[in-house]
Amino acid sequence: MRKAEASRSHFKKWIKTANSTTCASFVATQEIIKHGKPFTDGDYLKETFVKISEHLFSDFRNKDEILQKIKDMPLSAKTVQDRTVKMAENVTRQQIEDINSALAYAIACDASKDKNDIEQIALFCRYVSATGPQEEMIDLIPLKGQTRGEDICEAVLDCLRNKEIKTTHLVSVATDGAPCMTGAQKGFVTLLQKSLDRKLLTFHCILHQEALCAQTFPPECTEVMDVVIQIVNKIMAKGLNHRQFRSLLDEMDTKYSDLLLHNKVRWLSRGEVLKRFAACLEEVKTFLSSKGLTFPELEQPEWLEKLHFMVDMTAHLNTLNTSLQGKGGTALHLLEEVLGFERKLTVLAKDLERLALHHFPSLREYQQGGNVINTQYLQSAITAMQASFGKRFCEFREEKNTLSFPVTPLSIDPSLLNMTAFPGVSQPDLEMELADIADKDIWVSKFKSLTADLENVCHQKAVLAQNHKWSEVANLPKQDKLVFKTWNAIPDSYINMKRYAFGVLAIFGSTYICEQVFSNMNFIKNKHRSRLTDVSLRSCLKMKVTSYSPDMKTLCGEVQEQKSH
Repeated sequence: MRKAEASRSHFKKWIKTANSTTCASFVATQEIIKHGKPFTDGDYLKETFVKISEHLFSDFRNKDEILQKIKDMPLSAKTVQDRTVKMAENVTRQQIEDINSALAYAIACDASKDKNDIEQIALFCRYVSATGPQEEMIDLIPLKGQTRGEDICEAVLDCLRNKEIKTTHLVSVATDGAPCMTGAQKGFVTLLQKSLDRKLLTFHCILHQEALCAQTFPPECTEVMDVVIQIVNKIMAKGLNHRQFRSLLDEMDTKYSDLLLHNKVRWLSRGEVLKRFAACLEEVKTFLSSKGLTFPELEQPEWLEKLHFMVDMTAHLNTLNTSLQGKGGTALHLLEEVLGFERKLTVLAKDLERLALHHFPSLREYQQGGNVINTQYLQSAITAMQASFGKRFCEFREEKNTLSFPVTPLSIDPSLLNMTAFPGVSQPDLEMELADIADKDIWVSKFKSLTADLENVCHQKAVLAQNHKWSEVANLPKQDKLVFKTWNAIPDSYINMKRYAFGVLAIFGSTYICEQVFSNMNFIKNKHRSRLTDVSLRSCLKMKVTSYSPDMKTLCGEVQEQKSH
């Protein structure tokens, strides 16, 4: 009898130890993947942990027991890979449950090639769960054949079907402007709507459209960028030249210690390259002269005028571009930023016309050096850009009333709202609910408080940005969270209003989040990990970008069940 009891006690102790080391291996795996590290780092992590623990716990009586537990923790490359896949699957199940229980959801879809030239489709869902708005990567879908609109549509629908994600409450889709995505006849968006047999709210990524508008500078202005890149490359391509130039900047005690290389993929890099080049212009000319390199443009007033103009304009565009990025921004916020910039272009044109140059500090400094400014030419460049802005963002402009509903529902005529994409919302009932809530002070005050909160956040953001306190800007309350908090307090007797508001809140205004995941994809699947399988890549990405936490208790239990066989 005693032998049986001792055996049971030993078994329970083994189970407890196995569970603790299994859970620890899941936690360690999660940290490895969150930091984009390879699976093989598990062994390195354990070896390091063992060596550190020998010193850290040297005065502990149970030091040997602690070290043994660390050594028992499974963290081989194969184990880390398996744990990653299991955690990703667990997170996916949580995501699907929340998406299917949400009142509405939207998708964002974009494509990019990985290290092995495989076209990868990033599929994101945005929805309002019980805890608030969520933006989650649902899948990374590899297309190893053609990448036509029908191929993308079939892959996305197969993904939704296989994961048993309902499409009945899908309200919106956002993509980039590629023909395979937005083609009128065979584009992904068109085919998706045909497959669902209903209309969706469709949006061409606002960041892509803004980038296209930014490319409307006259050819002479864009050539300025080309010359700057040539010069920067001449200086930075050879190690000796680069070192000597940096020494020159150090000797002359300049503001910057180096130039910047331009990355054509990122528009933001242009403004920074030009700004730093203009600030170091005299040093650049001195260095080129010492090397016998001649660039006549650096002495031409017309070219220099355009350089300083481009420095100022790219700075304004960078400010807009930055405001359109990041999580937590609503589609309405993105539209308002673009419309605000359109109006600013009018102000910039008038500033040039008056030659006040309040908003062109680099150009003003150039003028103060005794140079004449061709205001008419520069004005025409701004006018052309303004015209480009006016022709784009049509789908956002058309749906401004719809996009405004979650923030100002009581000031919008319900007949102006787009109801076609919201099959679960009854327009007659929505109108009655709006009429009923209009004189209920307790609920009306909620929307007044929301407006005040949004105004306060915008004010704080402007003050912090002016002082370059970007980390504090990131910690400010998110707009979508504030909107959710207000609507979550509204009772379900106004369910049509809530369903409509949450549907609009779910809309993607850009595919920025897809671009982010592609950056992570290129970091994870690099030249050293080019043989990473599709499943492993998808799982690594999901665990790196998700806001969900895997259910460790369930995962450890599943592993334990397998061990008991």
